[in-house]
Amino acid sequence: MKIAVFGGTGRVGSALIQMAIEQGHTVQALVRNKEKAQEQIPEATHIKGDATNLSDISATIEGCDLVFSSLGTDKTTTLTESTPKIIQAMKEAGTTRIVTIGTAGILNSRYEEGKYRFQSSESKRTKTFAAEEHLKSYLELASSTLNWTVICPTYLPDGEEEGNIRYEVNYLPEDGKKISTQDTARFALEVLENNTFHHSRLGICY
Repeated sequence: MKIAVFGGTGRVGSALIQMAIEQGHTVQALVRNKEKAQEQIPEATHIKGDATNLSDISATIEGCDLVFSSLGTDKTTTLTESTPKIIQAMKEAGTTRIVTIGTAGILNSRYEEGKYRFQSSESKRTKTFAAEEHLKSYLELASSTLNWTVICPTYLPDGEEEGNIRYEVNYLPEDGKKISTQDTARFALEVLENNTFHHSRLGICY
């Protein structure tokens, strides 16, 4: 498979690219800094550009079978600016499958019906900007005609693969506390490879 990647120099994105290359896939990644990308993900084809620019997004998706995005918020609106343009570029390219990394905050609250986790007592965060941005992105995907999956890890420390990943559709598995960046990347790659969990949010943790 040829995978278009957005957020490829981030923690999850760079891990997924390395795993995908090891599995024999090819990767085309949109990057802001080619020098940094060459150090982090040398095996990928680098497209220098901006994730909020439609032509750069289109150039990254061109010729690819699948799209993966681990774009974050980082106190910016990059995620919500890029999502509708990724959707547009995918439609124009005839590419339908996308897997993204969200946040556990946009999963359904298990105990407060009608609320997302970040709106409920399940969330310990006092600031909601990042969750709100991820929610807008998810709702854009959900209203599109694409075949999307949003993977929603809880607390995401750096760390090696441990395996024994638990997941649940639309909810965070009970007592889920954390999951490493490496296991998150592995899970996302398997969802891409196996073409599973269509039109779903997936809460993942140990």
